[in-house]
Amino acid sequence: MLEFDVCGHTNKNEIVISTQETMKCGVLAVIVVCTFAAATCAVNGDDDLVPPRREVYDNGRIFDISHRYHPDMPEWDSNEGIGQFLWLPKSMKNGSIANNSEMKLPTHTGTHVDAPGHVFDHYFDAGFDVDSLDLHILNGPALLVDVPRHTNITAEVMESLNIPRGVKRVLFRTLNTDRRLMFKKECDTSYVGFTADGAKWLVENTDIKLVGIDYLSVAAYDYLIPSHLVFLKDREIILVEALKLDDVPAGLYSVHCLPLRLSGAEGSPIRCILIKN
Repeated sequence: MLEFDVCGHTNKNEIVISTQETMKCGVLAVIVVCTFAAATCAVNGDDDLVPPRREVYDNGRIFDISHRYHPDMPEWDSNEGIGQFLWLPKSMKNGSIANNSEMKLPTHTGTHVDAPGHVFDHYFDAGFDVDSLDLHILNGPALLVDVPRHTNITAEVMESLNIPRGVKRVLFRTLNTDRRLMFKKECDTSYVGFTADGAKWLVENTDIKLVGIDYLSVAAYDYLIPSHLVFLKDREIILVEALKLDDVPAGLYSVHCLPLRLSGAEGSPIRCILIKN
């Protein structure tokens, strides 16, 4: 607004000041309006900001067979679950320019892979870690089979499954899936796994190089180390444990599993999917 003196003359200094103040007010008004509009859009948009949590993709063609990590998922030899494993030391709410999380958890947590160094110390010292695993074994045609529900995977059970020669990747679905053991906080040592003779039968009578199972250990609790030793002795078989196999039809698929490239680690979390052929 322009101001005039009593003689009708304008005061130039006041013109400059008043004009500047008007411009400032205009700019402030624009900022307030834009801020309010952005806040309104954000509030109104919250109803639509629901992240998808999918288990199946592409109209049923792709199955995610990895378990989602959360504080109440089971941890080996614990009744407390894995607990807090994720922190947010740098938060935008606290003034950081971006959100940056940190993670800490055992390498054999959730869906994971075992390297030979897991149970052979000389392999561990020699560097047979998860970064040395053959990605060709971890990716390719795979068979998902249902195991008899009343028993561990013994030599007799393995023989009864009639898995043909030439099949290199097999995922074994057991009573563990029916009991939803991976969805319980407490580690349950009554899970189903391979006995030593079952592991030996597989090694000696099949061409299987990828063994997948639906709980934290491929080996039955009473055969924990002996079965692992049989599987990993020759460094030819890769073990993928704690797979999420519920609601996936048995049959042939293409499996894709990718562990983290953790140099020196004998285990790693792994993301696995099945794709219908």
